Amino acid sequence: MAPLLREAINRKKQHLRTKLIRSGFYQNHVQELSGYTLSELEKEYEAVKRLKKAELH
Repeated sequence: MAPLLREAINRKKQHLRTKLIRSGFYQNHVQELSGYTLSELEKEYEAVKRLKKAELH
C-alpha cells in the first residue's frame, strides 16, 4: 500500500477512535478500539450517532 494512503487510513482511524471515546460509549474500551479496522470503526461511529440522535427525540 502506498505510504500516503496508509497514513490517510491511520489518520481516519485515529479520528474515529477519538470521536468514539469522547462519545462516552467506549471510555473503558480504548485498547479494544485500537484493533478495529477502518470499516469496523466507521460502523461503530454510525451506530453511536444513531443512538445519540434517538436519545434526543
